[in-house]
Amino acid sequence: MISRNRSVGGVPKFMLGNIIVFSVTGLLGNFARSMVFPYASLYIMALDGDAKTIGLVNFLRPLSGLILFPIAGYLADRKSRIKMIVLSNYLSVAFILMYVLAPRWEVVAFAALLQGTAVVGFPPRSALIADSLSPEDRGRGIATMSTISSILSVFAPYLAGVMVDIYGPNTGVRMLYGVMMFLYFSAALIHFRFLKETVSDTGERITVYSLASILRTAYSDMPTLLKQLPRSAKALAGVIVLSFMANGVASPFWVVYATERIGLSPSRWGLILLCEAALRIIMFIPGGYLVDHWGRTASLFSALLLSLASILLFVFTSNFTGVLCVRFIIGIASAISIPSSTALMADMIPRKIRAQVMSVLGQGGFMIGAAGGGTGGPGVGVLVTIPLMMASLAGGYLYAQNPVYPWVFVLIVTIVSIVLTALFIRDMKRAEI
Repeated sequence: MISRNRSVGGVPKFMLGNIIVFSVTGLLGNFARSMVFPYASLYIMALDGDAKTIGLVNFLRPLSGLILFPIAGYLADRKSRIKMIVLSNYLSVAFILMYVLAPRWEVVAFAALLQGTAVVGFPPRSALIADSLSPEDRGRGIATMSTISSILSVFAPYLAGVMVDIYGPNTGVRMLYGVMMFLYFSAALIHFRFLKETVSDTGERITVYSLASILRTAYSDMPTLLKQLPRSAKALAGVIVLSFMANGVASPFWVVYATERIGLSPSRWGLILLCEAALRIIMFIPGGYLVDHWGRTASLFSALLLSLASILLFVFTSNFTGVLCVRFIIGIASAISIPSSTALMADMIPRKIRAQVMSVLGQGGFMIGAAGGGTGGPGVGVLVTIPLMMASLAGGYLYAQNPVYPWVFVLIVTIVSIVLTALFIRDMKRAEI
């Protein structure tokens, strides 16, 4: 039963337990990702890659999820979620070391393929977060968690950009991956020590030989699982898939376009991302309260409209100020889209099948206009994986053909997402706990 006490010792009750743990580890992880991901494409190019190889690397990254996501979702409803999360952290540490030592882009591609195995931690993480928040607190709880976990990441892109300016994209990004490896290892230790389970181990015996059967069962049960969902959840799944496809096409090329076409230095690009992140953090908590009081669907619709405006502006801008304005709009849109879509997903999915559904659809949240990153993590489910892979591969070819084409694609899928939201997504009259 959910306690109705709204605070403990002046701290909101929804920020106790697992939520504060994920906020702290998110602080470390977001700082690391905000340093590395905006410049990862420059690293690939420094290791003799090009636009098409950037697309290939991003194509390979989610491939393992096709096999592991259904298994992880099945196991997360039956076995220790904390152990699965910690295993995911340790796998990430091992594969990030390969990035640090990579002599050519082919090694980066292989490391990206292997790093996809870390998705075993995503369904249990998503389920733990959803289970740890009551329906009336989900919007503000997710927004507050996002705010705390984003505080340090405000400075990360600029600091990383300065490092890339000084040491170059090869040595500079290699050093950034080293910092990421250390921070991921620290997060693993914190998860192991402080997370608490929200469901009991069923005692079901899982062996290596049973994994193939679990995979077959997970895929064969998927149509039945999806049929159980309300129409709004199916439409939300469509919006999530389209949004990840948009990020898959354009995300790796924001920094490439900004440096090659507009003429910004890595540090100037980092300064823009710093300003965007600061604004997004300021907007997260108001955005969460907007989601809880104005409604999930109306908030999501507003965020998508804002993102549409930013896409139209970006392809016509040619200077620092113009890019800064575009990223400001994106920052506001993301501060609303993340809590609104995540809360919608949690409201629609019953607790007993939450991990399984989230292994298929993802946590529900998605980044708008991700500038490096935003194409992985807990938001990605198995249903998203193949479209995301195809979009990532296509992004390299689109950029090579014409640097504006990735954003034309984003414009089209954003319009479709707006239509889906307007016609089919509605707030739940009674949210799942």
